[in-house]
Amino acid sequence: MSKTILLSLFLSTVSFALYGQMKPRWTLASERELEYPQRFFFSGYTEGSVQSGETVEEAKNRLLKDAQGLLSGSIRIRITTDETLKTFSTDGSFNTIYESSVKTASELEIAGITSEPPYYDSRTGIIHAFSYVNRHELIGYYKGGLNMNLTQAEGLLQTAQDLETSGEKAKARGQCEAAIPLLARVRAAQDLLIAIDVNNTPEGLLLPRTEALHNRLAQMHARLAQAVYVYVESVERNFSQSVTIIGNRIKATLSAKGCSFTDTPEQADFLVKISASTRLHGVEHGLNICYADVGVSLFDVQKNRSVFGDEFSQKGIQTSREAAGRKALEDAAPVITDKISQWFE
Repeated sequence: MSKTILLSLFLSTVSFALYGQMKPRWTLASERELEYPQRFFFSGYTEGSVQSGETVEEAKNRLLKDAQGLLSGSIRIRITTDETLKTFSTDGSFNTIYESSVKTASELEIAGITSEPPYYDSRTGIIHAFSYVNRHELIGYYKGGLNMNLTQAEGLLQTAQDLETSGEKAKARGQCEAAIPLLARVRAAQDLLIAIDVNNTPEGLLLPRTEALHNRLAQMHARLAQAVYVYVESVERNFSQSVTIIGNRIKATLSAKGCSFTDTPEQADFLVKISASTRLHGVEHGLNICYADVGVSLFDVQKNRSVFGDEFSQKGIQTSREAAGRKALEDAAPVITDKISQWFE
């Protein structure tokens, strides 16, 4: 064999070796399975070329997102198709508390994904992209969040229960609504863990605790949903003094009918607006005769329309002007509640 041929073979061998060293091992299916076996890793691999009007970097980013999507999709498919999501045995009985969380779980963002820098093979024009996540690290991450989210949700529910007991139902409803996404995260994480870890137990996944919390939240939410939430805005003047006589009496009457009151109009089912001012009509036999001129309107937030509006004057008689004005305002309150209470029954 001539020296020229030997030199050519040598240079080819060196070139191939250098090229092989530059090309990541994960670009080969056999190497991926060896280094990232399916029993320990979830992975996503894509390859493709630069498309028309696309730079190499843009193509790399596109293919990397595709690889990440394949990884996440493989886990989501396991979640949505795993029958254990619908029936999970607890002490011999079967519970179906996870059916409604399948959609939430299928949209779950997968944590802890590692992505290798995409590799562009200049000799073939092919771009390779690869992402992976360690199965045991993934299990540890989601198990670690179960207790934290459950504890936070339980705290919100306890606060809601205290607020409901004290009659502050609108605030209680807000606490319940804040607990719902936390419970959804717990249930989605449990769905994922059930799908990817065959060694799970109901106790290890905190399933009994979650079911108890779910039932408490559902019952409280149902009770609070039946309440009518009212925002009262009352601007009242008894001559030169600013008062809340009508507003306070209307709240007391509607509260006895099961209504709750909100601090902001955004939380309310109905908005009650009251304007009232007193004036002296005259003095007879040492008694002051005053009138309270009152305007009232009722707005249905759910229907987004005004359902009632009226103006009237209410008389009050007392020995002093201020006392007569106060009496007129006090007597105006039941007139208003009679006019608007039919919408709260």
